[in-house]
Amino acid sequence: YQCGCHLRLWVRLGIHTHDTYSSYLLNILSHSRSRADVQTNTSWNAPIIWDGMFDPDVFDQGHKQDQSTVALTVFAVGRYLDAYLGTFLNSSEQYFMVGLPVTFYVFTDVPEKVPNMKLAPQRSLKVIKVERHSRWQDISMMRMKTISDVIESDIRHHSTYVFCFDVDQVFTGRFGSEALGESVALLHAHFYNLPKHRFTYDRNPKSKAYMETGDFYYHAAVFGGTWQSVKAMADACYQSIMEDKQNNVEALWHDESHLNKYLWLHNPKDIRVTRLIWAPKHYDTLRIS
Repeated sequence: YQCGCHLRLWVRLGIHTHDTYSSYLLNILSHSRSRADVQTNTSWNAPIIWDGMFDPDVFDQGHKQDQSTVALTVFAVGRYLDAYLGTFLNSSEQYFMVGLPVTFYVFTDVPEKVPNMKLAPQRSLKVIKVERHSRWQDISMMRMKTISDVIESDIRHHSTYVFCFDVDQVFTGRFGSEALGESVALLHAHFYNLPKHRFTYDRNPKSKAYMETGDFYYHAAVFGGTWQSVKAMADACYQSIMEDKQNNVEALWHDESHLNKYLWLHNPKDIRVTRLIWAPKHYDTLRIS
């Protein structure tokens, strides 16, 4: 994961047809401003929506009328808590889904070290203690079960949507309701302009994450959607991870490899592109351990 400002491509898997918001979205898609300098449709004819092609106020109005609520999950375990959590939470409070009810779920091995935050009305923070694994790879993979469990026990009773983030990121601008959809994924910035044969899918046929090819390469640093869709995604990835463990196999990029396999099996219906987040320069130093 490269440092600096990154291009983000949002893949939204499906459009609601039962709520007010769908009419707003369909109106935006039919009246959005075109751009000749970038790709605006996928090979399977899904629209790609870039910055400057939509009115964020229209999205906000639709979601407020639908009374949409959002949960954000983030894991801050070991050194990641001290190095990143405070900055991540402060920037997310400033830019993430401003104007909508949001609950932040922080999973950590040291709850007492989570910084106190002054939150806006209708925004709250919950801290949940989790086990600290010896390898960051295991923390990353096992989060899928934790996310599924908390959706079942808590989130589904309170939130319409869920977004799951890596903690070693900083919001640098609006991350608003235009990103909400049935299921949402993120194109990995490093691979955006690379040919498909350079995508680092898992090439081991023994792994459940094995892929010969795909459409895009997705970044596990951000994914989300309705709680139902995120739970289904997390359950499928966790099941594949555990099957690999039983066979003494570990996917090349761990949960990211399994996430890419899942998204390859579920074709996107529309795509969103924006510049939103950057990773601090000392990211790679902590990642080595």
